[in-house]
Amino acid sequence: MNAVEAFRLTQRYGRTVALHDCTLAVPAGRVVALVGPNGAGKTTLLELAIGLRRPSAGRIEVLGAEPGARRDRIGFVDQHAALYPSLTIRELLRLGEHLNTRWDAAAAWRRVEALGLSPRRRFGTLSGGQQAQVALALALGKRPELLLLDEPLARLDPLARHDFLATLLSAVVEHEISVVFSSHNLAELERACDYLVVLRDGGVRLAGDVDDLLARHQLLTGPPDRAGEILAAHALVSRVEGAAQTHLLVRTGTPHPEPPPGWQRRAVGLDELILAYLRSDASALPGPRELVTR
Repeated sequence: MNAVEAFRLTQRYGRTVALHDCTLAVPAGRVVALVGPNGAGKTTLLELAIGLRRPSAGRIEVLGAEPGARRDRIGFVDQHAALYPSLTIRELLRLGEHLNTRWDAAAAWRRVEALGLSPRRRFGTLSGGQQAQVALALALGKRPELLLLDEPLARLDPLARHDFLATLLSAVVEHEISVVFSSHNLAELERACDYLVVLRDGGVRLAGDVDDLLARHQLLTGPPDRAGEILAAHALVSRVEGAAQTHLLVRTGTPHPEPPPGWQRRAVGLDELILAYLRSDASALPGPRELVTR
């Protein structure tokens, strides 16, 4: 069973199309980096997955069912940690227990106590990092099978980002939670995530296991007049022409193939790979082949 599946998903806001014919399969048990520029459709996809919106066309399934049927198994944290600012931490935890049938009060309290915060503190008086940690504690208190995070690091300083990710990864290991993590911070994503989804212009440009994607992409440098032999064998992602050499970032059919004579090969970093797909029209569509025709 996949954590999230989208079938030709489209979402319109008036004349604006946030997602267009988006097909995607996100496997369960992974920490997924959801990457793309502003307006790419990341927040819309997460809101559809949690059931806050209904798609204009197509459909989305979460944990094998409609999002509304799985809401008690989904945790959600957005970049604003949007909780009631006038409530105390104690009141927020009691509210979480009242609203969630799978609530783990002991685990939620342990996470809050580890922060060293008084339960009498009002949420609105906390720092950005403290708010994010309390919001995460509440989301994990639901004992979710899937955790959706929409830019949770956006307002945090480096120390707060480190602490948030440490708490998150500890919970993932302990409870085997699937995570979809939207962020612009590529360095933090590389540390935390093992599966990648790149969105641009409302569609999926790239998706797959991070290690496999890095193994199947390489930067080849060689003579411009022999670029055709490379492009006949591999899919082009980006091309930069120099005075005497051409630089080709290509997707290969097998991991780490040997380059032709006269060409030099270099491994591609995750941030370099992501930026290449965001800047080009190349795509490597994700998910099982049957999703396209289902």
